[in-house]
This record gives sequence, structure tokens and C-alpha cells, in this order.
Amino acid sequence: MLGWVRNLPFFIVLMGFGSIAMLVPSAHALSLNDFNTMRVFFYGFLLFGMLTGILALATSESDSDGIARGQLFSLLAAFTILPIMFAIPFFEAQRDIRLLDAWFEMVSSFTTTGATVFDDPSVLKPAMHLWRGLVAWMGGLLIWITAIAIFAPLNLGGFEVKAETGSAANVTARHYTQTPKYRSSNDRLSRYASALIPIYFGLTFLLWVGLTAIGEAPYVALIHAMSVLSTSGISAVGGLAHAGSGFFVELLIFAFFFFAISRLTFGKRLFGESDGRLRRDPEIQIGVALIVATTLLLFGLHFFGATAESDGFNLIEIGQAVWGAVFTITSFLTTTGFESQYWDSTTDWSGLKAPGLVLMGLALIGGGVATTAGGVKLLRIFALYQHSRREMGRLVYPSSVAGGGIAARHLRTHGAMIAWTFFMLFALSIGGVMIALSLIDVPFETSMVLAVSALSTTGPLAQVAGEVPIAFSTIPDLGKFVLAGAMVLGRLETLAIIALFSADIWRN
Repeated sequence: MLGWVRNLPFFIVLMGFGSIAMLVPSAHALSLNDFNTMRVFFYGFLLFGMLTGILALATSESDSDGIARGQLFSLLAAFTILPIMFAIPFFEAQRDIRLLDAWFEMVSSFTTTGATVFDDPSVLKPAMHLWRGLVAWMGGLLIWITAIAIFAPLNLGGFEVKAETGSAANVTARHYTQTPKYRSSNDRLSRYASALIPIYFGLTFLLWVGLTAIGEAPYVALIHAMSVLSTSGISAVGGLAHAGSGFFVELLIFAFFFFAISRLTFGKRLFGESDGRLRRDPEIQIGVALIVATTLLLFGLHFFGATAESDGFNLIEIGQAVWGAVFTITSFLTTTGFESQYWDSTTDWSGLKAPGLVLMGLALIGGGVATTAGGVKLLRIFALYQHSRREMGRLVYPSSVAGGGIAARHLRTHGAMIAWTFFMLFALSIGGVMIALSLIDVPFETSMVLAVSALSTTGPLAQVAGEVPIAFSTIPDLGKFVLAGAMVLGRLETLAIIALFSADIWRN
């Protein structure tokens, strides 16, 4: 049976897992005596389970996934079609919402963006919040698996920076199946899924138990745990501050943010870097440097602002302001979007305005390659930094020869070129989304914040980046379609979409 499932098209397998996942909110609704919601999700499981079975029988002999384009098309279909399946029970169970809003909510959740059209969390039933968090959690797991099973052999998703042939035009079926251990793409997916799923489950369970032990309600703690691992920032109560979370809750969550900064935190051996140390990982180095530098910048500005307005300092307030900055900066760097309960202390301590532009820049940079974080990715930023450092050195010593070995030289040259290409494509995508939103009468500043929020998959950014919080519920219907497309583009990345139009990927 397992061997038969392994040979099914990737998209059909995802449909099956999505159908089975509907039993979770159904069971939760049953425990709360919400029988209508229980029935809707159970019927959804039956309906889509039967549809999956029919499609599985019809496509069991298909071999379209055996080549690179089949996997990329399956992944694109997953982020565009599966949200429709997820939205139907969501809409039927709530009933007082529109189908368009339910679909937008599911696209946002599955791409781990976390943007919501429901300004008041109490509008949704508890099972609805659980479904949002679970869909986002499944989207994060999908990214973990496909990053190493699909993007890595295709030199996409950030891996092109270190690859010997890093351009999307060099994606070939030969390169895709060249590893002798994995003779087919389905075999690769199943092997990496069996290795990563226990890790993902285990980390989520560990964080859930930890948050519950510290004092969060089990239901709220579960959704927060799934949100942190998937970097979706989804909350059933509107954020950590509304959950009554204390310092130790934030400290525990902060430790788990690092799984979105570097892939080596959870999969050294899987990525062939078993000898790599975290302190030598460039993503960890540049991530920590950004956190420290941004915190010092904000703290320095607030410190001097407070100096001008007060004669003394309260050490407790200073500590709260610093921690609020560290936690929130790290949260937005990983594109999670949780605010610390002390973030108000950071912004109000000196009377300065909230540094939303800084958080927007951090979300643009994003987290690590092959993690659930979005954005440009730290490895690409590191390649650009190394190239800039080398060019500055050549200005002082024009005849110098750079060291570091072949890998370092490749990263500074070809890797930096590919990183810059992606950065420009990302910037053009932001411009395109802004133009599309402006054409439907969305204000310029709002368009910029929403474009960055969608493409970096950081939905909560809309609440903090502007002068006033931006409500997704006020966006016109056409704008929601534009933002949904931007979320999918930001999740899959532009180079992966371009790779689908490469001539090499269509050759035998």
C-alpha cells in the first residue's frame, strides 16, 4: 500500500494529506459540542477523500512527476488549487463569511503568510482558528520537504548561490536525477519526507508542551507552536500580547525562531553538511549580526531620545525595551510577525514613532534557505555582502588575490551575480504588485506595505509597518486576488516560476 501511494503524483498525495487533516478540526469541534462544525469538516474529509481516491486510481500509472517540470507544476498547483479545497469547509462551517474571504484566508495560511481579513479574532469559531494554524503548519512542512527534494537538485530556492551552475536556465532532468541514491523524484520526496516529518512534528510538540507548561492555554499554545514552526504568525487571540504571555513564553519562542534562520539547525546531515558548525554558518552569522545591529540602532535612537526628555532611566524599562526590540526584530527577520508584549516599551520609551520601515526591511531580507521563512533569504544577502567586501578591498589593493578557496570565490562572483539577479526580480515584483494595487485605488503607501507583506510572506507586517494598521478586510476584491497571487509568487520564488519556462526543463 505504501509503495502504491509513493508512486502517485505528488499533487494527489498532498490532496490526500489535506483531506485527512480535516479530521483534526472536526475532532476539536466535537470536543466543544460544536456539532455543525464537526459535521462540515467530517463531510469535507469524506468528500475530498473520495475525490482523492478517484484521482489516485486514474493517475496511478502516470509518470509526469519523474521529471523536473512535473514536480514544479505539482508544487505550483498545490499552492493555487489546494487552498480552494481548504476553503470550502472553512466557508461552510462559518457561514457568515464570503467564499472569497475564505479562499484568501486559506491562500494566506498555506503560503505561511498569516494575513487575515478577520480583524476581530472572536468572529471565528475555535475550530476555524485551529484550521488556519493547521493549514499554515502543513504549508511549512511542505516547504521543508520540497526545498531539499525539489529546489536543491534544481539549484533553486537559494541553493543556486552556492551551486556550480546556479542559473535557472541550467535546470535539467539529468541534474535532477543524477544522485544514484534517489533514482526517481518520488523516491527522493518520500525519503526526505520520512526524515523531516518526525523532526517537524517533534519540534512542534516540544514547543507546544513548553508553552503549555509555562502558562498558555493548550489550545492557544498549539496554534502558536504551529505558527512559530511555519513562520505564519497566526494566533487565535490576536497575538502574544493578547494571550497573556510572559517573558518566558517569548524566550522559548525566540529560541525556536532560529529554525527559520538556518537549515543546519534541523538538517545538517540531510543537506550534506554534517561537519558544518552553526557558529560558522554564514546564515547564522549574518542573521545574528542583523539582529544585534538593528537592536543597537533602535536602542541607540531611543536612548538618546529618552536622554533628551528625561533625567534618569529605569533599568527595568530599559531591559523591557531591549528585549522587545530583540524579539520583534528576530520575529520579523524570520517573517513570523509576532510582536513582543514589550514592543510598546521599545517604541514608547523615548516617544519616537514605531520603526515600521526597519521591520519592513527585515521582512524583505527574510530567513534562511530551505526554511519556512520567506523574503530574499540570508544566504543571498551574505553573497552580496562578500562581493561588496571584496570590491572594497580591491579599491585599496587593486592587485590583491582573494583567498577562501574555490567555494568562497564562486560565492563572491557567480553566487553574488545570481543573488543580485534574484534581488532585482524581487524588487520588480514589488513594483508590479504596487502598480496593480494602485490601479484599483489602493493608496501608494498602503500598496507598498501590502506588496512587501505578501511577497515576503509576512502578513502581520501590515499591522505595524504603516502609520496606522492596515486591515486586509478593507482591500477591494480584485486587490485580494492580486495579493493572493503575490503570496504564491513569494512562497515559490520568482526563479522557480522562470524555471518552468526554461527550454532545458522541457528537453528529455
